[in-house]
Amino acid sequence: MKALQGPSRQTTVPAARARLGMTAGALSRPTEPRLHRELPFQCIALLLQGGGALGAYQAGVYEALSESELHPDWVAGISIGAINAALIAGNPPEQRVSRLREFWECVTPTTPLDEIAKLEPMSWMRGELGRSWFNQLSAATALMVGAPSFFEPRMPMTWWHPPGSLEATSFYNTARLSSTLERLIDFDRINAGEMRFSVGAVNVTSGNFVYFDNETHVIGPEHVMASGALPPGFPAIEIDGEFYWDGGLVSNTPLQWVLESEPQQDTLAFQVDVWSARGAFPHNLAEVMGRQKEIQFSSRTRSNSDKFRYIQKVRNALGSLLGKLPEELQRLPELELLRPVASARAYNIVQLIYRAKGYESHSKDYEFSRLSMEEHWSAGYHDTVRTLRHPEVLQRPDNIEGVLTFDLGQNGRE
Repeated sequence: MKALQGPSRQTTVPAARARLGMTAGALSRPTEPRLHRELPFQCIALLLQGGGALGAYQAGVYEALSESELHPDWVAGISIGAINAALIAGNPPEQRVSRLREFWECVTPTTPLDEIAKLEPMSWMRGELGRSWFNQLSAATALMVGAPSFFEPRMPMTWWHPPGSLEATSFYNTARLSSTLERLIDFDRINAGEMRFSVGAVNVTSGNFVYFDNETHVIGPEHVMASGALPPGFPAIEIDGEFYWDGGLVSNTPLQWVLESEPQQDTLAFQVDVWSARGAFPHNLAEVMGRQKEIQFSSRTRSNSDKFRYIQKVRNALGSLLGKLPEELQRLPELELLRPVASARAYNIVQLIYRAKGYESHSKDYEFSRLSMEEHWSAGYHDTVRTLRHPEVLQRPDNIEGVLTFDLGQNGRE
């Protein structure tokens, strides 16, 4: 696949924003009033994990957040999460849900299988076995013909392309996705910086993980596609002479990037994961492959949150201690090193994690049926609605850590 580059993508961030008529003061944060309700946080962050077809769950989450007037100030994503993030950041608030819906309906067209599944009575579809067959057929269809507006098999096949060509390194062509992103996303809006936007990718030759952020990069469709270029299915994407693969190869969640960024802010973070680290012991090879993916791509969400909670506890304790020192000790040179580390910031980390159904197999991330898409979207929407019924989710934490982690799966369903 050819590099998606052009003169407009090579300019600096200040130059690009100047071209959009923005002043120097607009380079940091939005100039227009915040759209969401008043909360005891400086920033609402939406963090979107990678997971292919499961990403419709994230769209449902955003729809519920939007209805509750919880519009993010910062959206960050990996892989399919990067695409959803771009659809959100690259559209005005009143169009975001409809753009998400348009994308997901484009890549999950209604097929004869979907129409058959709607027929009544369809007793074979009521049990997990029948639904499992349906999902496997849908996934097999995606493998053979791709997904509209997203990817298609290479013709001629990969093996017929000369070694060293980009076409020889992937099974599918993602040129369709580039056109889809250009059509549905206003990249000038993303680069205007009204909402902070970050997507992660991996440099193929160095192995280094990198974030493309609209505070440091002029974002184009190539940055979004690089974040979702999972080999060997999809080709690496060239950006400024370097090639990039899916960020999920190193880290499938942008949680650390957002929480460790400076300057620190009181943050309400909605972490939307489509892979659950917890799961049942597998009973066959298909379940083994599915469980392997869940463990591999869940990115140890809970352990990362626990580590961050401990670090914040130390920071808050240090800040409290420094404030109690007598004046004659406040001028010690050692304290100049310690003060930037001390923090009194508050963080709520709201974890929304998709729990796969029993009939979903290892192919659930490339099962692009309309039926499954609607189910994933609905699950994300209703999980978020139930989560927001708990008032403590939106309240500033008052514990010593300054961190509250909320998980619907742990705290129970209503």
